[in-house]
Amino acid sequence: MEAIRVGLLGLGVVGGGTWKVLRRNAQEITRRAGRAIDVVQIATRNVEEAKQRVGANIPVTTDAFEVVRNPEIDIVVELIGGIEPARALVLEAIAHGKHVVTANKALLALHGTEIFEAASKKGVMVAFEAAVAGGIPIIKAIREGLTANHIEWVAGIINGTTNYILTEMRTNQLSFAQALEQAQALGYAEADPTADVEGIDAAHKLTLLAAMAFGIPVQFDKAYVEGISRLSDEDIEMAQSLGYRIKLLGITRRREQGIELRVHPTLVPAESMLANVENAMNAVLVNGDAVGQTLYYGQGAGEEPTASAVVADLVDVTRLHTADPEQRVPHLAFQPQAIADTPILPMDDVWCACYLRMTVKDEPGVLAEIARELSTAGVSIGSMIQQPCDEEGSAQLVFLTHEAFERSVNQAIAAIEKLPFMQSEITRLRVETF
Repeated sequence: MEAIRVGLLGLGVVGGGTWKVLRRNAQEITRRAGRAIDVVQIATRNVEEAKQRVGANIPVTTDAFEVVRNPEIDIVVELIGGIEPARALVLEAIAHGKHVVTANKALLALHGTEIFEAASKKGVMVAFEAAVAGGIPIIKAIREGLTANHIEWVAGIINGTTNYILTEMRTNQLSFAQALEQAQALGYAEADPTADVEGIDAAHKLTLLAAMAFGIPVQFDKAYVEGISRLSDEDIEMAQSLGYRIKLLGITRRREQGIELRVHPTLVPAESMLANVENAMNAVLVNGDAVGQTLYYGQGAGEEPTASAVVADLVDVTRLHTADPEQRVPHLAFQPQAIADTPILPMDDVWCACYLRMTVKDEPGVLAEIARELSTAGVSIGSMIQQPCDEEGSAQLVFLTHEAFERSVNQAIAAIEKLPFMQSEITRLRVETF
């Protein structure tokens, strides 16, 4: 059988890793795919450097549109990242009847609906395993392995940079700034780490997971996103003393009124599976009504782990290249006509427990006033601890609440911060036990 012909856009970290894995494991990949997978053209900025890397036999160009319009190419692998020109290139490839494999979570989170609709009309596939959690096959697990389940929730550590920073803050008592600097020195964090530390990268990935878990459109603009840049080492230590660890989690949960879609720092019990995912590793916990909880753990980034997912997609597309488009696995797990308009819940309607830390004057009646405001807002106290007073007569209080609506906690916080004995804003973190 003729080889499947691939055009590769980008020869950076992931593109280079993909080329390396395809060459090194060519025989094994052919055995699995049923035919060879050959890269026949590459687009990259530095042609001479690419030729030294791949040899003189592979055509290399700086014009990515030349690749996506090449009639000899069956599959376009988009690994250049960003929104433009990636969006235009992917849509052009689809328009020319080519399948697409991409690792570009930002592109799909923002323009996935447009891209998947175009692919469905043209009868081609868009595969994106590498877009979420690197080498962990979480897309295939939700889209195929758990297809018998009514999925109730998905929660995960889906950004390795922030997980590394939080691990260092807890185990080595580093400040956020120190841990970030260390992550950048090791190559875990970019020079501009905003997308990672502010939760944007995790929200891109969570948006795709939610779409596949619940059969809803891709709706990044409706996600609640909160990062870790304001976390203090004090909160890390306090959480640990209470039997919790703080992780940046992406959480999407089905409720009667709609779907939760949120990324934020979260206290999880120290003995739980997610709490023990350390350093730059990723993990996703999925709860289905038939299977119960399943955990997917591994490297969420890096040259070859991500390349592993890219090549797995290439094998899948190769196997199904000539199949009836109606019989292929749908892009978002559900048939396109069955995608539901279930609403994404605003954060005010989210129901969860909270950690509240505040500094107050140490005087009679403080606890009673705080408890009264919490009760008035409909928030019940689960437990409370008080740190010893400092020389200035200030005490630090930490409350763990029972589950309540976010709007109720917001109401209580606003009222408490107006009380005359308050000496700080309230730090609020969410608590999940799964």
